[in-house]
Amino acid sequence: MRTCIQQALLSQPHIPSTKTLTCSAVLVPLVETPNGLSIILTQRTAHLNNHAGQICFPGGRCDTQDKSFTMTALRETEEEIGISKEFIEVVGFLENYQTLTGFMITPVVGFIKEGFQIQKDQFEVAEIFELPLTFILNSANYYQETKFDKTYYVIPYQKYYIWGATASILINFAQRLLSIS
Repeated sequence: MRTCIQQALLSQPHIPSTKTLTCSAVLVPLVETPNGLSIILTQRTAHLNNHAGQICFPGGRCDTQDKSFTMTALRETEEEIGISKEFIEVVGFLENYQTLTGFMITPVVGFIKEGFQIQKDQFEVAEIFELPLTFILNSANYYQETKFDKTYYVIPYQKYYIWGATASILINFAQRLLSIS
């Protein structure tokens, strides 16, 4: 599966040329479990200004000290869920995703190495959970909804309602994997 994932990814991120959008990066963290690969996701706390309560990848805005999108994703992952960069093997990138709220997200895909520890940031992260990769590879597990003239993907998983940017990035990842298998 690792080879399949590496073949499905972009080797370099697309550098957005925009001054009107906020550049950000997220990590799509893949972890080996006894049942196969899973993706670590978080639920944001309800009091945050942006995307409160939503399901998301660890990540956030690019800071001036970040020299790349990869550095942003790794820094934010350590800040939000406590996994340091030493436990992350970055293998590639997915297409950028532009949100309706003014963010340009660069998804960075990485395998989490054994021995990692999770430590959530109590201010930003309400919950951390894993979504099996096989779940998103089955198109019967997601659909589109339209509200307020906006159409977006939804992935209901257990008690979680994954939608918007996170759902779109997950579905893009699944479609890329399925297209090469």
